[in-house]
Amino acid sequence: MNIRFYNARILTMEGDLEIMEGELWVKGNRIVYVGDGSDTDKIYRDDPEGMIIWDREIDVKRNLLMPGFKDAHTHTAMTFLRSYADDLPLDEWLNTQVFPKEALLTPEDIYTLTKHGIMEYLSSGITAGFDMYMQTSMIAKAAIETGFRMVQVGSINNFGGTVEDCEEEYKYLNSLGELSSYVFGFHAEYTTSREIMEGIADLSKKYKVPVFTHSSETSKEVEGCKKRYGMTPTKLFDSMGMYDNGGGGYHCVWMSDEDLEIFRDKKLSVVTNPASNAKLASGIAPITKMMDMGINIAIGTDGAASNNALDMFREMYLVTALAKLREMDAAVVDGAEVLKMATVGGAKAMCLDDCDVLAPGKYADIVMIDMTQPNMQPENNIVKNIVYAGSKSNVKMTMVNGRVLYEDGKYDIGISPEELNGQANAIIQRMIRDSR
Repeated sequence: MNIRFYNARILTMEGDLEIMEGELWVKGNRIVYVGDGSDTDKIYRDDPEGMIIWDREIDVKRNLLMPGFKDAHTHTAMTFLRSYADDLPLDEWLNTQVFPKEALLTPEDIYTLTKHGIMEYLSSGITAGFDMYMQTSMIAKAAIETGFRMVQVGSINNFGGTVEDCEEEYKYLNSLGELSSYVFGFHAEYTTSREIMEGIADLSKKYKVPVFTHSSETSKEVEGCKKRYGMTPTKLFDSMGMYDNGGGGYHCVWMSDEDLEIFRDKKLSVVTNPASNAKLASGIAPITKMMDMGINIAIGTDGAASNNALDMFREMYLVTALAKLREMDAAVVDGAEVLKMATVGGAKAMCLDDCDVLAPGKYADIVMIDMTQPNMQPENNIVKNIVYAGSKSNVKMTMVNGRVLYEDGKYDIGISPEELNGQANAIIQRMIRDSR
C-alpha cells in the first residue's frame, strides 16, 4: 500500500533526537519521504514516472511517529507459560517447570503461540523480534502470515538439534524474504557441549555470520564455566573464534572487565533483559560501564514465562531505573540513550540496518504514539516521557514493512485475538491434563 502520513510529529532517531513536524510517505514497504512537506516535489523530479496514488492518507493529528521497537531477545512461543511457574530460582524454574512443558509442544503449538506473542508485540509498538526457539520454520511461517518481522537465532544445545540442522536453517530462513532472517547461535555454555559450540563457531566463520547466546546471566553460570574451562563464558567463546564475525550475548549480567573489553574490541552487542533478570533474581547488568566503553546495547523482553510481559515500555524504564539504583547515581543512563537502545541499538544487534531509523529508503516499520493521553502531558520532554511515563496504552498504531498491523486496539494479522487466546489456553490446558 501507499500511505501518506501528514500533520505529524516525527522522531526519526537519526542524530540528535529532534522532533520535526511534517509528513512521512510510504510507498509499498519503504519510506520514500520524511520532511516538513515543503519539498515533496523532489520525489517526482527524481522519478518522473513514479507518481504516487495514495491508498490511504492518515491525519496523524500531531501525534508522534517513530521507529518501531526491536525486541532483541525473546522466546515468543513461551506465552503459554505466562504466570505458570513463577517465584522460583532460575535453575529450578528451567529444569522442573519449563523444560518438561516445552517437551510437550508440537510444531503446530509453536506456530499458534508465535502468532499469539506477535499480537502482544504489536500492541507494545514492537516491529521486530529476535527469537530463539524451536521449530524455526513454524515460527517463520507464523511471522510471515501475520506480517511481522522476525530475526531468528539458533537454539541448539545438548538436548536437541545438530550443527548440520543449523546450517540448513540458515539457508532456508534467509531465503523467505524480508520478514525472515537468521543468525547462528546456541542456547548457552552450560547446556551445550564444546563440540557443538566449536561447530557453531566454524559455521560463523564459513558464512561470516554473527553468533548470539545466553551468556553470564547468573553468577552460578559463570562460576560453572570457570570450573569446566578455566575461563568465563565470554573468554571461552572468544577463544573459539566465535565472535570473529560479530554477535553478542543475552543478559550479560555478570561480566568481568576482560569480558567487556572483548565486547568492545570485537564490536559485539549486549542485549539486556532487566525485567526477566530482576524477576529471577539474576542481578543487574553493568549498563553504565558498558555505555562508557561504547558497547552497543539493545533491549529484550526475554520470554513471557520469565518476564511475564512482552512490553518494551516496562523494559526501557527498568533499564535506566535499575542502572541508577546499581550505581546509586540518578544521573546515569539518560532516558534518551535508553530509547536509542530500544530502537537503533536493537536494529544494530539484529542486523536490521534497513529498519533502524525513519528515513527514505528504509523499511516502513513505524509506530504512532498517542500524545493526547494524560501520561504524555505536559510536553516538557517527549523523548523522556516515552521512557519514563510511556506505556502500551500509548501505542495507537504499529506498521511493519508498510502494513498497518495494529491500530486503535484492532489487529490485521489474519486471525482474531479471541481465536488466538482460545488456542493458547487450550494448549496449556492439554499439557496440564496429559501430565497428570
